[in-house]
Amino acid sequence: MLDIKQIRDNPEGIQELLDRRGSGKYDLQPILSLNQRQRELETLRTQLQARSNEIGKLVGQKIKAGINAQESEIQELREEGNQLKATLSQLEPQEKDLRVQLEALLLSLPNLPSAVTPLGKSELENVEVNRWGDEYLPQASVEILPHWEIGEKLGILNFERAVKVAQSRFVTLIGAGAALERALISFMLDRQIAAGYLEIMPPVLINSQSLTATSQLPKFAEESFKCDADDLWLSPTAEVPLTNLYREEILQASQLPIYHCAYTPCFRREAGSYGRDTRGLIRLHQFNKVELVKIVHPNNSEAEHQQLVKDAQAILEALKLPYRTLELCTGDLGFAAAKCYDLEVWLPSSGAYREISSCSNCTDFQARRGSIRFKETGKKGTQFVHTLNGSGLAVGRTMAAILENYQQPDGTIRVPEVLQPYLGREVL
Repeated sequence: MLDIKQIRDNPEGIQELLDRRGSGKYDLQPILSLNQRQRELETLRTQLQARSNEIGKLVGQKIKAGINAQESEIQELREEGNQLKATLSQLEPQEKDLRVQLEALLLSLPNLPSAVTPLGKSELENVEVNRWGDEYLPQASVEILPHWEIGEKLGILNFERAVKVAQSRFVTLIGAGAALERALISFMLDRQIAAGYLEIMPPVLINSQSLTATSQLPKFAEESFKCDADDLWLSPTAEVPLTNLYREEILQASQLPIYHCAYTPCFRREAGSYGRDTRGLIRLHQFNKVELVKIVHPNNSEAEHQQLVKDAQAILEALKLPYRTLELCTGDLGFAAAKCYDLEVWLPSSGAYREISSCSNCTDFQARRGSIRFKETGKKGTQFVHTLNGSGLAVGRTMAAILENYQQPDGTIRVPEVLQPYLGREVL
């Protein structure tokens, strides 16, 4: 959430930054108008409340001084007091309603792009930062089958049986497929724990307040699966529960930075993506992911962001999977991100790089929504922390990349060397 004081003090500057995300999408004027009405009402209520308190004291003083409670001057004060209470009883719900309206508008605004985020209107203007692993690209002489086709031939993926159990865009992993998924999860967690992250196993059913804090609600409600009988949703990413572990808390500066990693199943409707990636493991309703979350001091968030990207890249490099890193432009930033890098892994069957991790610096945006603050010793007041998150990695997409990049001419899959101890085999 953006700071209303910042909007009020510099509306032109904030509007310019929002326009970098897409000109004309966001209008601050309704927010400014509501805030002005709310502040005027708050000032009036405060003045009337002060007068009401003053009258109460005056009446008490006059009665104590021996004036009969039935005297006209006391009756007039009491009448004025009753009128003030009646007015206050009308103003308070009006003010509350304005606050609710204002919060709803503020929740609809995305984070401000950082000053160094590249300008651009769409993903076509994202900036490629680097490529890695050209020497590991499959040989041109090997005919690469799509991962779903080779997986079904090997009997390790089955989509038809998953449809029978659930619906389309689910998969059943069988035998070596299930073992490979489990091996990838264990390998990713082991690497991130060694890099300094504390493993967490959080709930995967989460409440609306948690989704609001990390900004999936209210804007992206249609993307998530809700349990109608409860105020609970299936988690779209472990970013949500990991960040919300500290919601409405004041941390000590000495507790920062906090690094967490978690494996969880993730659930997304993928609304609006119909017709795209309808086959395979790229865009499922249920998928596994190892997530990285950092809660840090604002002074260190940029350096922490760069390291977060390296921690995700390290998994791809250990698996020897070719990838590239993109810095997202302002027009392609996620809602909560001020700056973001996407890692895209090479999928030879389609001759393209596909996203496998998105590493975002959300600055104080989520912390403000979730009221996550910290206090420094010897300093007055509190500050909002900065939150960062990234996939380390999306497990199904990593499996897809392995099935394609490690195909052998005889139709088998060579197991990446770092996974062989986990799987106990060299070939699928």
